[in-house]
Amino acid sequence: MIKVRIPVCLLAMFLSASVSAATTLRFAEGGPNRGTRAQALEHFMSDARELSGGELDFDIHWGGALLDYKTVPEGVSVGTADLGSVLAVYSPTKLKALAIGDIPHQSADPWVGMRSMYELMTTNDDLQRMLAEENLLYLTGFSSSGVQFECAGDNRIETVEDISGKKIRAVAIYSKVLKDLGADIVSVTAGEIYQGLDTGLVDCSASYLYTIRALKTFEVIDHVSLANWGQIAGFAMMINRDVWGDLSENQQQALKQAGSKSIDYFARLQVEEMTLVADGLTSGDIGRKVPVSTMADSERQKLVDGSAKYVQGWIDTMNQSGVDGQSIWDEYMTLVAKYETEKNRLGYPWER
Repeated sequence: MIKVRIPVCLLAMFLSASVSAATTLRFAEGGPNRGTRAQALEHFMSDARELSGGELDFDIHWGGALLDYKTVPEGVSVGTADLGSVLAVYSPTKLKALAIGDIPHQSADPWVGMRSMYELMTTNDDLQRMLAEENLLYLTGFSSSGVQFECAGDNRIETVEDISGKKIRAVAIYSKVLKDLGADIVSVTAGEIYQGLDTGLVDCSASYLYTIRALKTFEVIDHVSLANWGQIAGFAMMINRDVWGDLSENQQQALKQAGSKSIDYFARLQVEEMTLVADGLTSGDIGRKVPVSTMADSERQKLVDGSAKYVQGWIDTMNQSGVDGQSIWDEYMTLVAKYETEKNRLGYPWER
């Protein structure tokens, strides 16, 4: 048997070529490297690496180090980053197709919301074309989970009438609906909510259960009302279409599969976190006891009804862009009903 000796220099070249075969994608993330969504992003990247057989790798820039939430859409579009997390509320014109996810509807369940948005954004030709015109392609999505009210001092929001005159921090269409209902909307960033509630600048915040622990607002609030009102789902991971076109079919399929798997993974984290926080506030295990009440269905419905004109506003905007806005909205609502029914009948995917 003849043994062939490969020179060390050639072996090093072969190993170097093997290592460099992986395509590294530059990822712009506006949020910090902590919390459930950061965990979901890490899981997505790990899945994509594995599913591609090592052909994909990621260089992620956390906390807005490369691009912040306001600049990620444009930055990904022009190639400053290859992909990134985008919020429709910060780029309403560029991301008007994605903004459909921010309109309150009957379901506040994060799995229902994300799975519905995922199917809509990956199958609707008009929405895909509109994103393509911005040189963007949708990979997967996120959700804030349902909007709740956390209040400081003697303030409570248990009925729609309680909203009038309150200084409330809210974003997107939720801020518009609350303003219509008599609230004084206070514009502060997520990082300023704690101080705003603590100093009285803000009476209540239209927030989410997971942020109560992440931002430690349980230290300064005195009541939480579970409104389970809609969710922010105009929140997605998008990739530059030119970069996408340069990827191999294997790499593209890996990203698609990782994107779909990410929906169920993040939804599970969200649902578990919501339960943990709600129970922890009541028991004090989260760090401090805070009373928690649930808004009556009739009051919650008034909040949902209050967003009707903003549904029409989105439809009109889409019509002006040359697509059938009503048809897309109807398709979205059909998907929401489909996944709500599936969840009620079979439970969440991870429970089956």
